Amino acid sequence: MSIYWNKLINSIEPYTAGEQPKEGTRIIKLNTNENPYSPSPKCKEALVDLDISKLRLYPNTDSAIVCNAVAEVDKVSPENVFVGNGSDEVLALCWQTFFEKDMNTSKAVLIPSISYSFYPVYADFYSVRAQKVPLKEDFSIDPEDYCGKENCGISIANPNAPTSIAMSIEDIRKILEANKDSVVLIDEAYAAFAEGYTSAATLINEYKNLIVVRTLSKSYGLAGLRLGYAIGDKELIEGLKRARDSFNSYPADYIAQTLAAAAIRDRENFEKNRKALISTRNRVTKELRQMGFELPDSATNFVFAKPPMPLTAETLYKNLKAKGILVRYFNKPLINDRLRISIGTDEEMDEFLKAVREEIKDGKNS
Repeated sequence: MSIYWNKLINSIEPYTAGEQPKEGTRIIKLNTNENPYSPSPKCKEALVDLDISKLRLYPNTDSAIVCNAVAEVDKVSPENVFVGNGSDEVLALCWQTFFEKDMNTSKAVLIPSISYSFYPVYADFYSVRAQKVPLKEDFSIDPEDYCGKENCGISIANPNAPTSIAMSIEDIRKILEANKDSVVLIDEAYAAFAEGYTSAATLINEYKNLIVVRTLSKSYGLAGLRLGYAIGDKELIEGLKRARDSFNSYPADYIAQTLAAAAIRDRENFEKNRKALISTRNRVTKELRQMGFELPDSATNFVFAKPPMPLTAETLYKNLKAKGILVRYFNKPLINDRLRISIGTDEEMDEFLKAVREEIKDGKNS
């Protein structure tokens, strides 16, 4: 609390990011869903060839080279693409642009009751009324819960976090059909890791109310670059530009734009790293289940696991941390019996699994 902060900042509960270890600390970091593999080597080439004299100029406002790269890959027009400083900034601008700022209205933005914990923060920060829609018992989203319900927008992470479960394209279409007067935001931060997943971006020419948000942090291994983008109807993209230009007309810098465009176009590296991570994830899932863990089939670069009794999620989190292995524990109702475990390299996951086996053995002997 501070007498110098306004009422909002004094009252709001900010988003809590995963713990970041100090530089030089030997840690296996499985708590923030970063990609364990290096970014495209094309990024290094682009960095070497960078025209440093351009740093004296403001960057291209619309990040045209990134929009062009996304357009090529997703078979859309560059006018259907909006770029920002990481998907969090793009998501924040979406909440500012498409959802009404009126806490007294009967209409609310519908969000899953368990999902990306930034959504409730956006609601509070931008004075947008949000209504949490309960998940099914298996943590999946029922599309029927988003149909026939009055709202001023919908925001869904698909695949969802931290549950790791994905909805089908048919389910997304059902939600879009039932909410043609509201913007439906589909956050695809983890979509690249869903086997057989069809992106909601394939529907933007059918539905003017659809906006799809993505990040380069996960599937491209560029969390340190901070660049994300949205794909949607030109009218929605124009709205995002109006919001951006009322806040910061130059969000993505020249270096980030250049490296991002290079990474997006390198499909070979993207596919290689994506398939390697999926393979490791599936192996870890199998081994954890053999140890007695409960976890859904993951469509993300993490697993959402409930330890076998008598081991608790909190105890396992603390004991792994003491061994230099960070995972994510959410001390919240309904999910405080589970851990979100990011998928690292095979070597990192082998160390993780070894440590877990030791904890289970110690638990049985205690």
